[in-house]
Parts: sequence; structure tokens; C-alpha cells
Amino acid sequence: MPSAASDVPADTGLPLGDTFHVFDTTLRDGAQREGISYSVTDKLAVAALLDELGVGFIEGGWPGALPKDTEFFARAAAGELPLRTAQLVAFGSTRRAGLAVQDDPQVKALLDSQAPVVTLVAKSDVRHVERALRTTLEENLAMVADTVRYLTDNGRRVFIDCEHFFDGFAADADYGLRVGEAAVAAGADVVVLCDTNGGQLPGPLSDTVAEVLRRGGFRVGIHCQDDTGCAVANSIAAVQAGATHVQCTANGYGERAGNADLFAVLGNLITKLELPVLPPGRLADLTRVSHAIAELANIAPNTHQAYVGSSAFSHKAGLHASAIKVDPDLYNHLDPDAVGNDMHILITEMAGRASVELKAKELGLDLSQRPEVVQTVVDTVKNREAQGFSYEAADASFELLIRSALAGADAAEPERLPFRLESYRVIVESPKNGKAVAGPSSSEVTSEATVKIWVGNTRVVATGEGNGPVHALDSALRLALEPQFPPLRSVELTDYKVRILAGHAGTDSITRVLVTSTDGERDWTTVGVHANVVEASWQALVDSVVYAVQSADQPASASDQQMQPTE
Repeated sequence: MPSAASDVPADTGLPLGDTFHVFDTTLRDGAQREGISYSVTDKLAVAALLDELGVGFIEGGWPGALPKDTEFFARAAAGELPLRTAQLVAFGSTRRAGLAVQDDPQVKALLDSQAPVVTLVAKSDVRHVERALRTTLEENLAMVADTVRYLTDNGRRVFIDCEHFFDGFAADADYGLRVGEAAVAAGADVVVLCDTNGGQLPGPLSDTVAEVLRRGGFRVGIHCQDDTGCAVANSIAAVQAGATHVQCTANGYGERAGNADLFAVLGNLITKLELPVLPPGRLADLTRVSHAIAELANIAPNTHQAYVGSSAFSHKAGLHASAIKVDPDLYNHLDPDAVGNDMHILITEMAGRASVELKAKELGLDLSQRPEVVQTVVDTVKNREAQGFSYEAADASFELLIRSALAGADAAEPERLPFRLESYRVIVESPKNGKAVAGPSSSEVTSEATVKIWVGNTRVVATGEGNGPVHALDSALRLALEPQFPPLRSVELTDYKVRILAGHAGTDSITRVLVTSTDGERDWTTVGVHANVVEASWQALVDSVVYAVQSADQPASASDQQMQPTE
């Protein structure tokens, strides 16, 4: 069944306005995710990002119930949250049983928030009315009607969230409809059907939405939890059944398994159902806003998230790459640029010639007329992957491998380096009394590294200190090379990961090290593999240094030659 919003032409280039509501509840329902604790400043920043994206409504929290939410609305009302597109929404409950609505302090707090829109949560399941509220079915209807009427009489727009609607509808469909009818009769604009327990599947949910629309005659919205992994699918199914108001959270944040992911829902509504539910040009902000909100929530972005994940348009299999080389649309469901994302070719032992050629192009190296180089790289990758190397997350090491192949050198030979290693040594020193201070930040254990290298015909010896062997090695190596290679002065180590490879146990284990470095403008990752973790780390550090110098001094082209040290 087509969406009720589908009457609006999909090719007008105009947002649907009030015909369709994109309602975000990241700051209220999404904040219930384990591990999230927004400060008021965080909440203001998240709301500003959502407004930039172009959502219609931003639910800011529950004023009167939570001090931070009360402060958030006060600061927003004072001008700290100038909204261009969205309207701010306050969340609260209906009046308490047996209490006049004008005497309910929680209802008063909703008015005091100065939010132009209020979402009221109401019980629509007879079991919850009788067992949780411990009141009568008629009193619950009166609580809904009284609160909606009081708020609308005071100039507020009201949406009603029918909690546990689908479970309640299965138990007593008539009462769920009566709650919606009571709210609308009192002035509510939308009756939101909530899958509070997240137990619905798209087919049955769609049937229920269609039946409510047929029998109720009022505007319907949808709010889905993700306990079955179907929150996005359920939201889309509800829209296709006729719902014209959809509630979501950024990145699917929420209690238990989470909520419907705002960015997946928007991507589907706009690119699949062709509903222009955002202002023109805003779809391309999807990835940026998703990652920015993840940073504010202090949660690493989900790399495999639909539309906006860094792996959403990544391809690993050689068969995929061969087809993408002919036409990217053959294995992408849409152009990644449309949602502000990028396509990536992953290089592994599964990579074929097309994968290498496409990845090289992504890195700025044209191998289209160099089939012998492509084959050399393919063979080298396969052999090295068998030894434990992995280039999926180490683009910088892979670029160096290509450059070595282009220069006609074996990627394992030291001639590719801007220096020759004579030796390195690392010393770990513990306190003289033999007692390390408890806690990682207060430990007195230090490391010292000495490197002896040849730069051209000059022998250089340098010593560096650090809080660990790798840090010390990094310091010593860059100290030795900085006079000859000035770009290294701005380079620093930002991340270090070690993995024990499967199939090797105990002291015979093989380790893979990934090192991430930055020069303040860009980040790059390199890889090293060895039975000795320090040697694996050294390999990754050397690649990092070589990459920093080569990428600073040489153009990224197929004609690149080996980097030579400056005089």
C-alpha cells in the first residue's frame, strides 16, 4: 500500500512540510542507551546538528522530571538554540489519576518549558492501565483528554504517544482506538503507535497500521524499538501503510537494542520511496551528522551502519571489484556521495587485479596501463596475507607496496627506505625499588630506545624516551630523521593496536601491529607482522615514517620514483 504522503509529487524538490513529520527523539529516548550521558551543552550541540540536517521535530527531553532537561529547555528558550528548520518538542505524561490537570506539576512543567510542541505518553494497553497505572479504563481516557485539551488551550501543539500500542491492540483493539479517538477529539494532531517492547515484525505491524487508519480516521505516526532487529523495516512498513509521522533516533541509539535509526530511515524514505522529507541538499549531510553525534555521545561510529557507516560502500571480493570497475552501480545500491559517504575497495587475500587497480586509483595511483605492476601487487598481497599481514585497515602500507612495485623493487627489501637500518635497541626501566606505582597513569616504568641508521652516507645515532617501547622507538626514529626530512616534525603516533594471530600459541605466537599516525591534517595506518611484537611495531613505524615523507615530497602518480633523502 502506498504511503499517504505519496500524493505529494516526489520530483518537486520541495520538502513535504507538515504533510510528513520526521520526528527525532535522540535527546530523550536515545539518551536511554546504556553508556550515554549527555551534558546540557551536548544536548544543545546535538539539537543544532539535527536542525542542520533538516528534521521537522526535535524532542529535547522531559522537563520537570529531569533537571538537565529542564535546564536544556530554559537555555533553548533563552536563545542558545536558534532553530532554522525544526520545532522543539517537550515530552511528558498525562495528568495523574484523580488529580485535576491544572494542579499537576508535571503538566505545568511542560508549559513552563516554552516548547511549542508537546508529546504526551499515554497508556493504550488495558493491562498497563489496570496493572501499572492502577486506575480504570475510563479514568485513563479522561486523563488523556484533559491533558491534551489543557495544553492545546494554552497554545501548544500536541502529539500523543500510545505506549505499548501493538501489544495492547492484539489484546483489546477497541480500547487502543478509543485512546486515539479521545486524544484527537481533545485536539491532538497525531496518534503515534508505539512498538514499545520492540517485538513486532513488518508484516503484522503494517496490517495493524492499516486497520487503525481504516477504523480510527485520525492521523497516525510510528515509533519502533529494535528488539527484533526490525525497527527500520517496521518504520518503513508503517509509512507504506499510511503513517505520516515517523519517530527515530540518531544512529539507532536507545534502550536495550535501540530505536529505529534516523539515518537509515531517512535514506530509505528519500532514495527508495522518493519522499522529499528533508530540505533540498540535506541528504548529503547524513554521514557527517551521524558521525558528529556519535562523537558527542562518546560512542565509536558503527562502521557497518547502513548508508553512513565507513564500510557501507566497501567492497572486498575480487568479483565485486571487477564489476565495479565496469560500473560502480553494479554493486552499490546508490551513489555514496548522495549521503555524504565514500566507496572503498578493501585489499585482502581475496583481492584480484580489479581490486588492486581500483584501490590504487582511490589512493591516487594510476595502474590502468601497468598490468605487470598490478599482478606483482596481487601476488605480494596474497603472500603477505598468508604470513599474517592485513591491508584492509592499513592503506598507507598498501600504498608503499604499490610504489615499491612501480619502482621495480621488491617490497620487502630495505632499498625502498629513505634510510638504512644498522640496529635498534629498546630498554624498559622499572623503579629502582622494584615497586611500580599502582594504576596505569602513575606508573614509573619508562622506556628508552636507541636507533642507529644511515641516511645516505651519513651515520646517525639517536635516543628517545617514551612511556612504552613503541613510543620510545617512534621518538628515536623521528629524532634521527627530522633534520633530513622536515615533514616528520609534525607527525605523531595516535593509535596502536596489537593482535595475536590465530593458529599460533604461547611464546611462538605471531603478532600483527597496526599503527595510526597523524600530521595534524590527515591520518594514516600502517602494519607490521613478526613473532616479536617490538619488531612488528618497528615495521609499522618505519612504514609510517616513509609514508609521511613520500606523500609530502612526491606527487601521487604512477610515475613516482623511490624517494631520495635531501642533502
